[in-house]
Amino acid sequence: MCHSTVRFEFTIARRLFGVRDDARRISRPALRIAMWGVAVGLAVMLLSVFIVLGFKTEIRDKAIGFGGHIQVLNTQTLFTGESQPVVVDELLMHRLGRTDGVRHVQRFAVRAGMLKTDAAFQGVVVRGVGEEYDTTFLASHLKGGRLPHFVSDKVTNEILVSSRTASALGLEVGSRVYAYFFSGQLKARRFDVVGIYETHLRDFDENFVFTGLRTVVQLNDWEDDQCSGVELLTSDFEQLQPVADRVAAIVNRTSDRNGDVYTSATLRELYPGIFTWLSLLDTNVYVILILMISLSIFTMTSGLLIIILERTNFIAVMKSLGASNTQLRRVFLYFATFIIGRGMMIGNIIGLGLALAEQQWGFVRLDADTYYVDTVPVLISWPMVAAVNVATLVLSVAMLIVPTYLVARIHPARVMRFE
Repeated sequence: MCHSTVRFEFTIARRLFGVRDDARRISRPALRIAMWGVAVGLAVMLLSVFIVLGFKTEIRDKAIGFGGHIQVLNTQTLFTGESQPVVVDELLMHRLGRTDGVRHVQRFAVRAGMLKTDAAFQGVVVRGVGEEYDTTFLASHLKGGRLPHFVSDKVTNEILVSSRTASALGLEVGSRVYAYFFSGQLKARRFDVVGIYETHLRDFDENFVFTGLRTVVQLNDWEDDQCSGVELLTSDFEQLQPVADRVAAIVNRTSDRNGDVYTSATLRELYPGIFTWLSLLDTNVYVILILMISLSIFTMTSGLLIIILERTNFIAVMKSLGASNTQLRRVFLYFATFIIGRGMMIGNIIGLGLALAEQQWGFVRLDADTYYVDTVPVLISWPMVAAVNVATLVLSVAMLIVPTYLVARIHPARVMRFE
């Protein structure tokens, strides 16, 4: 097809699109309905993708904050469900830290116990971390006070509790609380609450409190270089499995000096329920995308049929002047593309505008107990914006090819006779 022919068809379509003829009382509303159908559909699709990406990222990051991307543990810990010690010396930390794809390594130790006040008590898991611990996550969810001084070389009585635990036990920053641990004999320790955090992940907030690594190691009667395991943070979560395979090649089925066997597990393996729930969100998005694209195609098809039927005189004149059916079909396809393009422009403005507003001000509130977040999380992904726009344009235009074949059924002689 020569360039001049394409330019001719494009020019005619642009002229038709720009006509403001008051006599066209039917086609103008049809154009607006078709255009707004595309706009609303695209806006809903973009918002759906942004919200699901936001949910997945928010919940995933919270789970990572409590367990890292990959954990290196004692094999017996996975079998028994109770934390068993392994030796984590500087050599192992160095080897894991130099693994391709690993950006940070941090030790941790856990001990189940009970916090008790004069009025109430609650079972908790005391999580001890050292000075190498990445405090970004906890600092971002700190609701009051400060973080404890996470140290590995001395025992500390500072503790960080969740807002749920604080509310259940009547604690606040500066409160003192006793912790009791049962393992053959009863152990008691007094802690000072120096900070309160809140992540809205109920199962985690109700259970975990944080203190220094040496404190938990001592409570477990472990050696100084023993702990529950090591958490590894990767440079890219999308490359989690390849990194996990490299870590497994280093530690799996190897033993420490006491004969305890190392193993490794990813975040997906440690918390399968969370990631199963997140994967269900993808299904919802696919359903919404299919419905909204179908809506756009239906409104555009209906609008284009009305426009073609109203332009029978134009089609007859063009055919009498020598225009072919193929050329006229292309004219109306260009015409429809202009409508789709304007609708997509409006849809992008609405979708991105609402997403940016929610991202900035969080005006849509949620029940945190149900959704794990108190506002609708939004993550704007420009590659996804491009993908949704391209898919909408291509599918819409492709489905409009069939209605344009109505042009071939319009005969100039018949039209002229009835005129």
